[in-house]
Amino acid sequence: MDSGILALYKPRGMTSHDCVNRIRRLFKTKKVGHTGTLDPEVDGVLPICIGRATKVAEYMSDFDKTYIGEVTIGFSTTTEDAHGEVVETRAVSQTIPQADLEAVMNEFKGAIQQTPPYYSAVKVNGRRLYEYARKGIEVERPTREVTIHEITLTNVAKASDGQQLFSFTVRCSKGTYIRTLAVDIGARLGFPAHMSSLTRVASGSFEASHTVTFEALEEMTLEERYDKLYALEHALSQFPRKVANQELEARIKNGAVINNEDQSFGAERFLFYNEKGECLALYQPHPKKEGWIKPEKLFTQAAGL
Repeated sequence: MDSGILALYKPRGMTSHDCVNRIRRLFKTKKVGHTGTLDPEVDGVLPICIGRATKVAEYMSDFDKTYIGEVTIGFSTTTEDAHGEVVETRAVSQTIPQADLEAVMNEFKGAIQQTPPYYSAVKVNGRRLYEYARKGIEVERPTREVTIHEITLTNVAKASDGQQLFSFTVRCSKGTYIRTLAVDIGARLGFPAHMSSLTRVASGSFEASHTVTFEALEEMTLEERYDKLYALEHALSQFPRKVANQELEARIKNGAVINNEDQSFGAERFLFYNEKGECLALYQPHPKKEGWIKPEKLFTQAAGL
């Protein structure tokens, strides 16, 4: 396999761009791309697309993500994590009961509004928020809707030295800032807070058990590294599948627009596979011709991949 998706376990202290550069060296190719940034101080699952698989990176960025986070209540920071300067403190004199924490966390389930932290890659007027933050410039940050699908309290510590720690597991939509979620939970409890530790344990269908570390990759031959790649279809598991016969397969490879008046292919985006089990294309309803479908992305060698 000369292309595919690497489920990398990103270490702390590296940016996603750092990881891409190192993967380019290890796999001896320039055609490498990540599927959405993971903050330098966050470790965990970071799918990396190599070769032809870079064609599916845009779909992978929409994956739901799952994290395990640790929150410290008692002080907040400029970066909303453990690496910023302290901006507010309020001592936790009595341990906040588990039931109270769970009740507040449950309030965040479903669609919520978030304002991204200043130290983030969100763009305002063409510049990243962290660029403004580093220069001490205040700008209006855009509020956006994200979805918390599941959030579960996993551990609660007793208050000590004016602080209290607790951990949770959360599955959320694209664009959710877990740092901000930690701060907002603390505010709802009446205390400044920050995210003191964070690990991504899943990105879409890629889980921590699928990952490989840089240390392991360094010990492998080039062939062994490529053997660790997942086929690009693994990134498209969220789409329904349809099987095309040989006649239809030939048309699909040529990018055919297909009649779907009887809705035999459904009304949503889906994948066409051939009878050999090879992924051919992602099709979508035609935006201008009702009752027809058109290719959104072709995944065959004939398509110039």
